[in-house]
Amino acid sequence: MKISRPLCAGHTRRHFLFGAASASLLGAHADAEVTSLRGVTPRGSARACVFVNLNGAASHLDTFDPKDGAWNPRDADIRDYSGGLRLSRRFFPKLSNLTNDLLVLRSCASWEAAHERGQFYMQTAHSQNPALAAEMPHIGAVIAREKGANGLIPPFLSFNQTNLQGATFLGGLFQPMMPPAARTGIGTLTHNFFGNATQSQERFERRFQLLKDLDEPLRQAPYNDAMAAYGSYYERAKAMMYNQAVDAVFKFDATDEGRYGNTAVGRSLLVARNAVRARNGATFINVTQGGWDTHVGQFDTAQGTTIYTLTNDLDRAVGSLVEDLKASGDFDSTLIVLMGEFGRTPGVLNSRGGRDHYRPVMSVALLGGGVRGGRAIGASDATAANITDYGWSGNRAIYVEDITATIYSALGVDWTKSIVDTPSGRRYDYIVQSPEYDFRPVNEVFG
Repeated sequence: MKISRPLCAGHTRRHFLFGAASASLLGAHADAEVTSLRGVTPRGSARACVFVNLNGAASHLDTFDPKDGAWNPRDADIRDYSGGLRLSRRFFPKLSNLTNDLLVLRSCASWEAAHERGQFYMQTAHSQNPALAAEMPHIGAVIAREKGANGLIPPFLSFNQTNLQGATFLGGLFQPMMPPAARTGIGTLTHNFFGNATQSQERFERRFQLLKDLDEPLRQAPYNDAMAAYGSYYERAKAMMYNQAVDAVFKFDATDEGRYGNTAVGRSLLVARNAVRARNGATFINVTQGGWDTHVGQFDTAQGTTIYTLTNDLDRAVGSLVEDLKASGDFDSTLIVLMGEFGRTPGVLNSRGGRDHYRPVMSVALLGGGVRGGRAIGASDATAANITDYGWSGNRAIYVEDITATIYSALGVDWTKSIVDTPSGRRYDYIVQSPEYDFRPVNEVFG
């Protein structure tokens, strides 16, 4: 079937305070005029989303859609579970014990097959058009805008991602905070250089008040939206300082680090757990695990990064996150999404012992947040080269637009909305529609 693409589509105090400050200077658009095309009713089954970006494009055939074949290593230990789920117990030992909570979408596809464009598409649900990119915010920023920035910490957090799109024209309030993930937390939340903590805080408060007094004319009548956004972001950053509740979100102990794994994805999902359980503002948490561009030696244990290390690090961290959120009662209200930017070549490995980029088939895993687990939706053929069963009411491949609409719906966001008064005057659609495709939530994931 021929498918056409829709046309539109080390930390310093300064890094902590402003994150990607240059992007926040694009202006604040929190009061933009918004329209809804259809007046739909979002599901609203989740209050937070932990989005695990498998950067580099995870192989669907070696993760969530495994097949029997000579390409599998001898120790893959692929097992069948109820609901049509299949997993390698060698690659996913924890998730293999959590299949009742796991839902896998196996009939997904991407419009893109290049990393930069695929990442942009995955982060925004829009194609990477240079003329429009400056007004295409990350879906996390859209959710932050919809849910509001009313807590102690920013609503949009991101870890381990360098090529992050950010809030663009939505403004500084909805920019992602990109903190480190370390046991000691964020050192710049306090600066106890003047005696004890109380004396230091008092001196800091006096200095900040002096700054506000000096800047008061500009705060009352800023030159432009960019200056107003800058001041707003500064105020929010200051409110986080000398606050034990905020400090605790970004700290963890050696025991938990051992459970989640002393890895970038492990430490980041530990902070994500803390942020979700704290219920103090975070609604979208992006955690990126790099290394999935497995063109060469993907099962070669002499390599530093392999399918073994990637899956085991992911499994350990996500499995621990699920266990902890269940224990705290936050699992059912937290949507966890695992996906990369596209799939990888099916069947036998390439001549270098790896897999290359592949657009027609990919898999996405979901847990929590109202998702009914213990099953797979859709199916591919014996080599994972073609979709054989779409498995949902759309009767076509599930695209990133549909995944994004599903995330929006779970979080109570109307995916049909548009912002009609962007800085350029162009309309920004949360999800772009086309004459051929009615992109919408995959409601089947909720049972």
